[in-house]
Formats: sequence, structure tokens, C-alpha cells
Amino acid sequence: MRVPLALEIGLARTAAGLSRLAGTGGGTTLPGKLLSKLDPGAVDRLAARLPRGSALVSATNGKTTTAAMVARILEPSWRLAHNRAGANLVSGVASALVAARDAELGLFEVDEAALPEVARRVRPRAVSLGNLFRDQLDRYGELELLAGRWREMAGELPPDASLVVNGDDPQLGELALQRATRSGVTTVFGVDDPRHAAPELQHAADSKWCVRCGTPYEYAAAYIGHLGDYRCPSCGHARPALDVCARGIELNGLESVSFELVDPDGSRRVELQVPGLYNVYNALAAAALSRALGASGEDVQAGLQGFSAAFGRFERIPIGERSLLVLLIKNPAGANEVVRTLVAGGAPRLLLVALNDEIADGRDVSWIWDVDFEPLLGGLERLIATGERAAEMALRFKYAGLSPGAIEVVPSLDEALDRGLELTPPGDELTALPTYTAMLALRALVERRGFARPYWEEAA
Repeated sequence: MRVPLALEIGLARTAAGLSRLAGTGGGTTLPGKLLSKLDPGAVDRLAARLPRGSALVSATNGKTTTAAMVARILEPSWRLAHNRAGANLVSGVASALVAARDAELGLFEVDEAALPEVARRVRPRAVSLGNLFRDQLDRYGELELLAGRWREMAGELPPDASLVVNGDDPQLGELALQRATRSGVTTVFGVDDPRHAAPELQHAADSKWCVRCGTPYEYAAAYIGHLGDYRCPSCGHARPALDVCARGIELNGLESVSFELVDPDGSRRVELQVPGLYNVYNALAAAALSRALGASGEDVQAGLQGFSAAFGRFERIPIGERSLLVLLIKNPAGANEVVRTLVAGGAPRLLLVALNDEIADGRDVSWIWDVDFEPLLGGLERLIATGERAAEMALRFKYAGLSPGAIEVVPSLDEALDRGLELTPPGDELTALPTYTAMLALRALVERRGFARPYWEEAA
């Protein structure tokens, strides 16, 4: 006999409360796991009850930030069921549905590999696809495998569901073109400001070859990794026309970035209080998805300008007389953009880099050799390498050209943070570049010391 859905929800919410009370987590995944055990179809039924349906956000880099931007845009008008803390598997989506009371719209950040299943379960009215970069190869496999699954997922969407894609990514640009042939609702976004293009395609770029014929792409502008204005000289496959784009981009070091947001309704100047070209892409994805869901241009502008950094993704944490700047790195493309942003703002003299190889990071850490850390060396005086693979990170910086005498290997994150703060003068900032699980551990460390609230409380 099936347990009534109301009772299942009550049990799952109780589990979440007990998890938080016991200090074992924020109740961001346990309720969903319990609900799935009680009733495998509960997620589908909960999602079907949302009067405005659901929207999904997925990408290798930036999905947490993009979803948080969309939430900032929509929350003044709509009640959301949103997995704010970043639990982005089916269990995290289920937990967000359980936690939501009287929600109108589901807004879910979704793991790249989990996206097809989540889409089948919640039947979204809109899906945003931000990018596909090489990441966690031991878990995801090559990009083409994920791209193929995403194409199948997009093909199963009903024609009236909105698909929002980053046309600057060749894999996603092709997906947009294919959907257009089936008369599906598609919005393509991208950057249109060659002033900020790299002089050449980065060696760590992933999608260098035409998705149709295998010929190397030619780039009129390459912005981040393989994202840019591409064209195949052999078959003519090229970036599709942009419906939403960023022009007139002004990068203001580590403080902010501004750009002209252009869509079919006109142009608006947006001032983001987070830095970097990668956040322009996140803002474009958020703007395009929000407009597809019915938000006005004024709502989008106000929401983006009122946005502050997502948890662990450019977060400043005051620690006594000093501050800690945390910038997540997890793959070559994302790490290269963090380096680019740091250098633009003035490369730090002291840097703490934390490298882990847990399942959520990817066991294979060879990706660090594809990151261009070298531009940091102009001003870097000391490196503290920490984490489970601290020695590998220290070796990477040694081969980059940093003097071995300037490198300290401190595997214990607790001790590494203490050492970093000891070397940071009062009034200054310690910059930390952690991988995903190292970021969570670092955040938990400063929480235990009383300098930050638990992430699930800040996300509430």
C-alpha cells in the first residue's frame, strides 16, 4: 500500500530537521534520499504540483551562480523551490521540493550527468545549458558522451518548452541548431565583444574540432576556453545567431564587471558586483532563462545588479583583522579564468591552493597541468599548497617557475589556513583557490571558528 504523499513529505522534513540538529549536514540530500526510498515516483508528483512548473540550470562551470542569479531575479515576484545549497543530484532536487512550502516554480541547479534523469522526472518548462568543459573524466567520460545525452534530453522536451543555450560553445550551438529544425522554442546567448577575446585559442580548450566534420574550428574571437565566435572552414558549421548577448564589457579587477545586456527588447547596462568574464556568461544565462520564464527586462537588470556571490564562488569572509577570499577551481577552463581575474585585479603575493581528489573533485588531478598558473608568478612571493594532493600542486608551481624556497607544503587544511593567516598582515586579504571538496572543508573550518554561518543557513 502506497504511503500518502503528505505523510512522506512529513517524514522527509523530519529527517532534514534531525540532520541539522545532529550537525551532520544541512538536510539538503537526506530528505530526498528518504523520499525516493519511500516512493520512487514522489519527485515526479511533487514537481507536477508546482503551478508554474520547473526550470533547470546545468553547466560544467557556473551552474550554481547562474541559478542563484535567476533566483535573485524571480524571487520578488514568485515563490521558488530552489536547491540553493548546491545539492544538484536527484536527491537534492527532491529535498528542495520537500522543503518548499507553497512554491510556485521549481528552480533547480542540476549536475551535468544527472540532467537527463531530472528532466524526465520534473518535465521542465525551461532548461538552461551553460557550457560543457572537460571535468571529472573518471566520472563523466569525454565531453562527447555528455553532449550526446544532452541532445537526447533536448529532443525529448515538448516543443513549447524553452531551451536556453550558450551558442559560444560549439556542442551547445549545434544542439540549438538541431532543435530549431524541430521548431522548438530556443534562445541562444553569447558574448559579442572581441576586445576581450584571447589572442589565440587556449591550449586547454576542449571543443576545438567541428562537431559535424572534425575539422579544426577557426575563431574570430575566443573568450573562455573553446567559448567564442567559431566557424568550420570545411563544412561551414558556425556559432548560431545570438538572441541575447553582452557588449561593451568593462572588467573592474576583483571588484565588479559591467556590460550592455542586449536582447530583442533593447539594451540595458548591467553592473555586476562580482568580477570576471565568466560571470558575464553566468549573467547572460540567467537573463535569457528569466526572460523565457516571463521576467521583464527591468526585473532582470534589477536582479542581476542586486546579486552577490554564490557560496564559495568568490566569497569574502572576514576573519578577525583579515579577510579570506575563496575562489573555487575545479577544471582547466574555470581555473584559467580565476587566474585571469586575479591577475587583472593585481596578482596576490601570498596564495593558498588546496587540491583534493575526492569523488566530487575527480580522482584524476592531471588537469592541474593544463591550468596556466604562470601569469600569477609575476607578483607571487609565497605559495601554501594544501589538501590531499598538496605535493602535486607544489610540483606544478615548481615547474611553473616558482622558487622551491617560496613553496610550503602543508597537507592539513587547518594548519595551512593558520599559516596563511599568520603570513597575512592585518588589514590584508588571504586568497585561497580550493577544489570543490576542499572548498567545502575550508568553509566548514571557518564556520567552526565562528567566522561564517553554515551554508544551508545562508542559503535559507
